[in-house]
Amino acid sequence: MLKKYEKLIEELDKIGTGEMRCFGNSMTPIITSGSLLTFEKKEEYEVDDIVFCKCRSRMIEAHKIIQKDKRRGYLIANNKGGINGWTRKIYGHVVKIRLC
Repeated sequence: MLKKYEKLIEELDKIGTGEMRCFGNSMTPIITSGSLLTFEKKEEYEVDDIVFCKCRSRMIEAHKIIQKDKRRGYLIANNKGGINGWTRKIYGHVVKIRLC
């Protein structure tokens, strides 16, 4: 699975956009398992952005920002109330969802 993350990170770094199919049910009904997501890199991310990031040494495919803090970064959570934690490493945010 690491290869799909590496491919997307490379695309975001080189051209600023990329696609990845995401699996799991933690973001339903916004995103369903198997949906194809288009990500775009930007300088600053906002609360409610759905992002691809690294949090606590774990890659997070598509969870949302629920809080921002100048010192701690971004607080990431799923759509079911589960908190992933704080991160400063966001690769891109979702700009298009093709539901499966």
